[in-house]
Amino acid sequence: MFKRLIGVFWAAAILSLPVAAQAGQNVAHTVNPGDTLYGISRQYGVQLAVLMNVNNLEGALIFPGQRLIIPRRHVFLENYNQDDVMLLARIIHAEARGESFEGKVAVGAVILNRTRNPAFPKTIRDVIYEKTNGVYQFTPVADGSINLDPDEEAIRAAIEALHGRDPTNGALFFYNPEIARDRWIRTLPVSRRIGNHIFATAA
Repeated sequence: MFKRLIGVFWAAAILSLPVAAQAGQNVAHTVNPGDTLYGISRQYGVQLAVLMNVNNLEGALIFPGQRLIIPRRHVFLENYNQDDVMLLARIIHAEARGESFEGKVAVGAVILNRTRNPAFPKTIRDVIYEKTNGVYQFTPVADGSINLDPDEEAIRAAIEALHGRDPTNGALFFYNPEIARDRWIRTLPVSRRIGNHIFATAA
């Protein structure tokens, strides 16, 4: 039943891609109020210089309503499969139950941001199951709650993150300040707070 649900959402996710994306062409992003060029580059995983070059921009100034071309090779969804969705949804469900939908997407984005950072493993599975000094990076892996079946919202959040949405502004870490006892993580630069989680970048 669960795998069938994943399959339904995955098919819907592929169909929800812009036609140009399904055809393997470039896709477009319409600038929203508050968007920055840097934020858009992080959202889609494309280097800022590449984004500027493709759109013939001489500076980082952009305006609401402006359409930016995102090179197709930087759209993430095509690089993943249903097993990736399932595992990402499980960690989202385990880490962010009770959080808003945005908070769930944010947790998924941190996992994906790590896969693109040279300091971390390259796959979703390897990031989630990574150990440091014999200790799992994510508590749900250690306590077994990673094995709980995620709800529909967690699955949708996983797909949203795989589409490239990143509410964290490129965070690589997150923690609940009411629970976290690691002093080191509290020293990291904060990129955003969403619900009970603080999202942070590398020092």
